[in-house]
Amino acid sequence: MLPLPDDRIADEPGERRDAARLLVIERGSGRIRHQTVADLPELLDANDLLVFNRSRVQPALTWLRKATGGRVELIWVEEVEPGLWRVFGGTRKLRSGLRLFGEGLEVEVVERGGRFATLRVVDGPPIATWLEAHGAPPLPPYIRRRRRAQGLAEVRDEDYSRYQTVYASENGSIAAPTAGLHFTPELLERLATAGVAAAEVTLHVGPGTFTEVTPKEVEQVEVLPERASIPEETARALQQGRRVIAVGTTAARTLEALGVRARDGGVAVDGLADLTIRPGHTFRIVEGLLTNFHLPGTTLRLLVAALLGPERMLEAYQAAIAHDGYRFYSYGDAMLILP
Repeated sequence: MLPLPDDRIADEPGERRDAARLLVIERGSGRIRHQTVADLPELLDANDLLVFNRSRVQPALTWLRKATGGRVELIWVEEVEPGLWRVFGGTRKLRSGLRLFGEGLEVEVVERGGRFATLRVVDGPPIATWLEAHGAPPLPPYIRRRRRAQGLAEVRDEDYSRYQTVYASENGSIAAPTAGLHFTPELLERLATAGVAAAEVTLHVGPGTFTEVTPKEVEQVEVLPERASIPEETARALQQGRRVIAVGTTAARTLEALGVRARDGGVAVDGLADLTIRPGHTFRIVEGLLTNFHLPGTTLRLLVAALLGPERMLEAYQAAIAHDGYRFYSYGDAMLILP
């Protein structure tokens, strides 16, 4: 693949959400066109069903301190039982029994294992409440590193709104479903006017989404299960025979993991998305995908390669790199894969 120039890595959001560039590629012919996200109403058919992940990014990034004054960066993943939370991040600095402090908060390390630790609330409000007041958007580490290198603040006020989809409604993710960042209320209205149907699923993005993979591990890697659900309205929409276009890899993974059960029964399904999608996977629900350009060595790229084919995916990435102006990764531009 062509080398990616450093200035093509997006560490800031674009000026307007739907002004993002959009590389359109057809799975069958391999034909590539260069558009913008604002062109979606003209690119999709009235028979299409766009499926969005409505999970909201919680302000899960925090910096707590030890009694000695040392700082510990943690991301709060989920409450495993009342008052007990699983976290990851700077867990190598933790040991059982250690107390950590935040503004109006005291927690104790119960146990540590690998990248994760379990913390018990000793004093303070419920963590979900505390995070809304004191947490920050859990931006990808590479964005924060790049900003630090430029002498800029790691997290800015605009990140609280821009690292969040406009339709997010169900709290629980530790990263944004980034394909959805490109939509505005006006674009959603234009899509509806054009006859494109919309439906929602929920997948709370957790550490599993960021599972790293080397070329030798493609057949062995397994993505950690993540909480997911499909409401009854979406199950019924899947029964209508429309062409299903997933908005983002998290929506695609939810549909492939739970969608057949939801569609065939016409009922809501709650469970775990415990499916690792890699080349060779037979897609049973998803026919098209809107997705950002992802970091190398991730299972997100594996999913794209599974739908588009490894060679076609490589062609798409090379075309975006060669074409002036495309920005990459979480705050970057997008690709639309059509049947």
